[in-house]
Amino acid sequence: MITACDSTTSKEAQSSQTADSTYAPVETKAPNSDYKPAFEGQTRIGGVKTSTPYEVKVLSEGLNRPWGMAVLPDGRLLITEKAGNLRIATADGTLSEPITGVPEVNSDGQGGLLGVTIDPAFESNRMIYWAFSQNTPTGTLTAVGKGKLADDEKKIENAQVIYQATPAHKSKLHYGGRVLFDHDGYLYVSTGERSDTVTRPQAQYLNSGLGKVLRITTDGQPAPGNPFEGNSEARPEIYSYGHRNVQGLALHPVTGDLWEAEFGPMGGDEINRIQAGKNYGWPTITYGLEYSGKKVGDSLQQKEGMEQPVYYYDPVLSPSGMTFFEGNSIPEWENNLFVGGLSSTHIARLVIKDNKVVGEESLLADEGERFRDVKQGKDGALYAITDGGKLYRIGKK
Repeated sequence: MITACDSTTSKEAQSSQTADSTYAPVETKAPNSDYKPAFEGQTRIGGVKTSTPYEVKVLSEGLNRPWGMAVLPDGRLLITEKAGNLRIATADGTLSEPITGVPEVNSDGQGGLLGVTIDPAFESNRMIYWAFSQNTPTGTLTAVGKGKLADDEKKIENAQVIYQATPAHKSKLHYGGRVLFDHDGYLYVSTGERSDTVTRPQAQYLNSGLGKVLRITTDGQPAPGNPFEGNSEARPEIYSYGHRNVQGLALHPVTGDLWEAEFGPMGGDEINRIQAGKNYGWPTITYGLEYSGKKVGDSLQQKEGMEQPVYYYDPVLSPSGMTFFEGNSIPEWENNLFVGGLSSTHIARLVIKDNKVVGEESLLADEGERFRDVKQGKDGALYAITDGGKLYRIGKK
C-alpha cells in the first residue's frame, strides 16, 4: 500500500526553488490555558512545507502494539511489542516470528516492553538493551535489561536486569522508557514520575529515580562524569531531573546534544535540550493544566533555577519516540527533528536553528494513526511504527 502525501502531489511540492516557506502555525485549536510563552517562538511557530517530493509506504500492518525500534547494522529493524515480544522487520516489511527470552513485563496501562537500542559493538557482541515495566512486591517500576540476540535470531540469551528506577509504585502510568547510547558508550535512560500526585514531587527529588533522564554503564552502574557524582544526597546515575514522562530521546547529529520530548498534562508537552545536572521544572513549573482543568500547583510557568522548554504544545502533541534526520536526501530535512505524535495522530517535523524551533510541519496527518516511534534507517528514509500495528517508510521519491 502506498499513500501519497500532500507535499508529493501538489505543484508546489514538485518545485525545488525553495526548501521551505513559512506558513501559519500548524496548530489551529484553542489552547487549554491562557499562559504566555517565555520567549517568542516557544510555541505555535510558523508552519513550513516540504518541497522535495517524497513518498509514504505502509510496509506492514502485522505488528502487535509496537513501542520501540532500533536499526540493525544490515538495515533491518528490531521492534519491541508492548506485550513483551521482539520482532525483526526486513526492508520490505516482512516480520520475523516473536523473539523470546525477554524477562516478564507488566503490560497493563502504559507499561510493557518499551524502548530498545543495540550495543555500538553489536556486530561483534550482538548485545541489545531495552527498557520495560517490571513487577516487584511493592509495585511496578521502569527497569533496563540486556541480553544477546542469538545467532538464529529466535531468542535473547542470558537476559538480565541491569537497572531499576526505584521506588516502585502501584501505577500503570508514566514509565518513560527510552534508551539511547551516547557517544562515549554509556546509556541514557528516561523515566516517568508515575503520574500520581503522591509520586509526582519525586521528579524534583535527587534521591529518587522517578521523573529523570539517567546515564548508566552497560552494567547498570552510574556513568563516570555524571553531574551529581560525589554528591551524597543525590543518586549518581541522574543526568537531569524535573521531568514528567519522557518518551523521546535523540542526539543532535551536529552538536551531539541530547534532546528529549515529554508529556505535559492537559497542554504543556515539552521539547527540551538536555544539559547535565539541570532541573526541567515539573511539577513546579508547567505550561499545562490538570486534566480536570484546574491549575497545577502554584500555576507557575517560570522559576529561577529551572529550565524553560525549547518548545511546548498546548493543546498536546502527545510526543513519543523521535529522531533527527541526517544527510541531505531530502535537503530541507537535514538536522530536523521528527517526533511521533500519539493523540495528535501525526509526525511533527521541527526545524531547529541555534537550539530554537523555527518551523513546524505535520506529516502523515491523514493516516489517523498514533505514531509511537520514528527512526532513520540505513537507507536514509524515516521509519515509523504506530499503536495500530503499522510500519511506515517515508523517503524521497
